[in-house]
Amino acid sequence: MRRTAARAGAGAGAGAIMGVAGPGPQQTAPVPSPAPDPAPAPAPAPAAAPVAQQRLRTEFPFELPRGYVDEAGNVHRDGVMRLATARDELIPLRDVRVQENPAYLSVVLLGRVITRLGNLPMVHDGIVENMFASDLAFLQDFYRQVNAEGHTRAAVECPHCSEPFEVELGGSRLGES
Repeated sequence: MRRTAARAGAGAGAGAIMGVAGPGPQQTAPVPSPAPDPAPAPAPAPAAAPVAQQRLRTEFPFELPRGYVDEAGNVHRDGVMRLATARDELIPLRDVRVQENPAYLSVVLLGRVITRLGNLPMVHDGIVENMFASDLAFLQDFYRQVNAEGHTRAAVECPHCSEPFEVELGGSRLGES
């Protein structure tokens, strides 16, 4: 109740400053109404701008160290991995191959989160299990970088010229750091 009374008093003061005539309660109520409307209108506009800038990045490009070789002998090195969901990590646990051999978990999981590899029409666990060991190790590391840390690049500044640039946190190739 005190807030309502305080607002009514503030509204009367605002009406007096704006030159609104008439001390009646009916004129006091409309005066605060237009005053708050212009104030909230600018506030949501700046709030909407940062939300658009903080868009979540869900897909991350990569390049395999060796590349996947398909049946025709074509090498596929460039790909895209998406962020894993809880479902992506839970579904493979029901897979019989994973239950028999827990090391197979990463193969099934990577088959779910790699959305593109070269010009292959589809990526699945059968493709991942036929990759070279160095490519599998690279993808396992890349998966950890993307899903655990949330990103693979960090913004830094050159200590000599103060020029900003980005660096790869875990190395873009297997064995780099």
